Amino acid sequence: MKKINLFFLALFFLVAFQSLAAEKTSNDSFSFVFMTDIHLQPERNATKGFLQAIETVNNLKPDFVLTGGDLIMDALGQTYSRSDSLYDLYETTIQQFDMPVFNTMGNHEVFGLYEESGIDPTHKEYGKKMYENRLNKRYYSFEYNNWHFIILDGISYTGDKHYFGLIDSTQVEWLKDELKAIGKKEPVVVSTHIPLLSVGNQIMHGPTEAFKKSSIITNAREIINILENYNVKIVLQGHLHFLEDINYNGIHYITGGAVCAGWWKGPRFGMEEGFLLIKVKNDDFTWKYIDYGWEARE
Repeated sequence: MKKINLFFLALFFLVAFQSLAAEKTSNDSFSFVFMTDIHLQPERNATKGFLQAIETVNNLKPDFVLTGGDLIMDALGQTYSRSDSLYDLYETTIQQFDMPVFNTMGNHEVFGLYEESGIDPTHKEYGKKMYENRLNKRYYSFEYNNWHFIILDGISYTGDKHYFGLIDSTQVEWLKDELKAIGKKEPVVVSTHIPLLSVGNQIMHGPTEAFKKSSIITNAREIINILENYNVKIVLQGHLHFLEDINYNGIHYITGGAVCAGWWKGPRFGMEEGFLLIKVKNDDFTWKYIDYGWEARE
């Protein structure tokens, strides 16, 4: 009798352990979408196209969406009323997502930087303030299922009111503290609109073509040196409307194509309108580029 009881007790613990293990595996698996370079605008059927992309995302049922910047087209050289209406359009449209949306700032979200906008730098929403007031902090972090997500602002300005790629010194110190706090075991994903690392210019323009300061993070070496000391798995990038995955020193630098492809005029260098679907399991991941079927219209 005692042997039978011990057998059933052992069986009970085995089933319970398998159940907990299955639950842990399930909890450690999730997916998210990275959508960059949307360039939402009333023209070029862009709103219709973005809604089609959103519908595709909702059908895929990821846990959340991370955007990669250049959400609107555009606030750099536009009036306040135009920029305001574009932010309103974006905020309204993303309400169609069935899951949370985390945003990254792009250069086209900067309000009134160009002289043609007619905006004085003393305007209360000048520069990055409009983005911060409407959408989110320009840099921040969040946790999801034991993965740490860090969103950076890689946009800076020259004295003559042009943008270029830079992670400013305030963010560099914040990034160091953020990574130090989570330690070297937790997997990390970083999002920056302007890339840290890319071969885009060599492919699109020629093997000896150098990057302009507006196309790459100019202090990328400093940032990469920091990231390589931690368990950074992915750096998600945008800006170039180009798809690539560079595996360098254990970090995947993935430039995520563009939701708008060639600014809603069709494919760019053969790359269709699309976004990344990233699936995570434990401390590893896979990714796939999703062409959501949009065709440019006159």
